[in-house]
Amino acid sequence: MTKVISKLKNNIDYIYKFNENTPRMALCLNFSVNQAEKIPGIYTLMARLMLQGTKKYNSEELANEFEKYAIDFSCELFPNYLRVKFVCLNEDFSKAVELMDDILKNSTFEEFEKEKLKFVGEITAELDSPRTKAMDSYYRKMFEDHYYGNSLVKILENIDSIKKEDIIEAYKYILNNSKKSLALVGTLALDDIMPQIDATIGRLPIATSSNFLIERPSLDKVKTAEEHRSDINQAHIIKGWLVPTYGEPDYPAIVLLNIILGACGLSSRLFLELRDKKGLAYVVRSSYETYKLAGNFMIYIATEPKNIDVSLAGFNDEIEKIKQFPVTNEELENAKSNIIGKYALLEETNIQQACSYAKYDVLGLGFNYSQTIKEQVQSVSADDILRCAKKYFVDDKYVLSVMKP
Repeated sequence: MTKVISKLKNNIDYIYKFNENTPRMALCLNFSVNQAEKIPGIYTLMARLMLQGTKKYNSEELANEFEKYAIDFSCELFPNYLRVKFVCLNEDFSKAVELMDDILKNSTFEEFEKEKLKFVGEITAELDSPRTKAMDSYYRKMFEDHYYGNSLVKILENIDSIKKEDIIEAYKYILNNSKKSLALVGTLALDDIMPQIDATIGRLPIATSSNFLIERPSLDKVKTAEEHRSDINQAHIIKGWLVPTYGEPDYPAIVLLNIILGACGLSSRLFLELRDKKGLAYVVRSSYETYKLAGNFMIYIATEPKNIDVSLAGFNDEIEKIKQFPVTNEELENAKSNIIGKYALLEETNIQQACSYAKYDVLGLGFNYSQTIKEQVQSVSADDILRCAKKYFVDDKYVLSVMKP
């Protein structure tokens, strides 16, 4: 059998997929984030510090171990889960699992002050970008007073309040109060690797699934944010709506709506109308971001400051068109081909497949959701897209962020 789905003795869901003729083994282990962080930035700092030393190795020694065995190892924080993953040569799988086990159980977080200072520097550099600053303002408005709104600016404002003890407390909570999803992809036989998995990941705290404490975000009015930078020569405009997310009935239609409106580059409606025909944009596109509890659909344009009003009118024109008239069969079929192609591109390698499996499972959708959504997308009609556009692109509940000179 090429795919096995089961549980470890500590209730961790896992999937094993055999991929023939792949000399590298991939592992992805996700931990759900079930409560908002006490101070913005705690979780991101925690993930960064996990690779800065254990009781056995200091940060330099740990980096040398990864380099010696050519192990590509990372710890990453997403709004709803912590991801620990690696890819390595088959013969080094045991060493990679050993190092992962050490990091998960023995991280010291010793380089806290050094890493915090480095993080502040990186945030400051990122926020020097006008586009990033405009996006940051947008997220703070869209997810105001919610964990999802812990943007770079909010982290920078609060990071001095974070103590090393806060990092350790947050990590212990996640380790002991999380759903855990494990994905293994490669050519090593399951029977050969399971003893080591059982002896390491299988001895982590029991996985849980009923203690999710983050509330669903809401948007019940129009919110605007305007910022000025004297050193820029173009305006950055973002307009967006709160929409459904993974697993909800309208998700497949919104995915296709995004492709048609502005996420497929040169052939998207926004690009053709606002850049090609009207010459308004340096960059124009739409995007659809998904969290466990909500989706965020936004339109972005970079344009000359004198074109702000006409660009906003252009946004409204394209939104009204897609709310009033069904998309064409050609647009719909092209969008379906586009998204199926993107899914294929995002699941080419062992590590991409492992990350996809673990992501969907830790969100509560099951390891096979990627296949499910591909099937659901194929059944979406033009009427489904029209209905969703009318339902979610409303005039009294949206966020508008503008950065201008």
